[in-house]
Amino acid sequence: MTVQAMPVPGSATDFGSLSGRVAIVTGAGQGLGRAFAKAFARSGAVAVIAELNAAKGEAVAKEIADAGGQALAVATDVASEDSIAAMIAAVERRYGRIDILVNNAGIFSTLEMRPFDQIPLDEWERVLKVNVTGPFLCSRAVLPAMRRAKWGRIVHMASGAVTMGRPNYLHYIASKGALAGMTGSMARELGPDGITVNAILPGATFTEIERKTVSPEQKVRIVAQQCIPRAETPDDLVGTVLFLSSDSSAFLTGQCLTVDGGATHR
Repeated sequence: MTVQAMPVPGSATDFGSLSGRVAIVTGAGQGLGRAFAKAFARSGAVAVIAELNAAKGEAVAKEIADAGGQALAVATDVASEDSIAAMIAAVERRYGRIDILVNNAGIFSTLEMRPFDQIPLDEWERVLKVNVTGPFLCSRAVLPAMRRAKWGRIVHMASGAVTMGRPNYLHYIASKGALAGMTGSMARELGPDGITVNAILPGATFTEIERKTVSPEQKVRIVAQQCIPRAETPDDLVGTVLFLSSDSSAFLTGQCLTVDGGATHR
């Protein structure tokens, strides 16, 4: 007789604690955010799709609803304090709680590779406003609900490109390096409130979003740097996001976890 192993409650393979949670994922209308929102819904959480493009956000919410999950799409500009406040108010009105925030929204795929001395100042400032100020504003906005509950999970999506010293994207690298630094500081401040703060540093992840600056030859070189010789996909990050958002990671905070197929060892 074959005995099938069952997940141990509270173990890293058990995300049952996500059932009934309310998880906000910024930039969830496409790419990684879309994959995360759908994964939260499959795990029994309510996925809040905080997306600048309202049509894309509604499309993801419909995908989730059609699959039997719960979702709410709210048009949100993470660079606008007023827009974030309106999104938070809508979530609290509907669900009365906010448990999880994944700071995923960011500017990257539309950027052109160029030496840092050729980056226009307005582009530099726009990237930092969305990629750094956005997570700051969103994290600050969810604190009242998380502090009331004495429970919360904040996950920053940084980038493995920071540890590689990748050239020609200095504004993007600076923004993601800032998120890594913010993680430890926020964890110190929020630990007494029962709120954990961690960051994920993905490798080069290929989604449905077109990246004109990455050629087929570059993709081959990226995979060749990894210990696991295949392209990274959004599904490769889902388990880490769910783990960091669950009770299974209750004693893990202030950490930056690199998920890049072994391209870097740090």
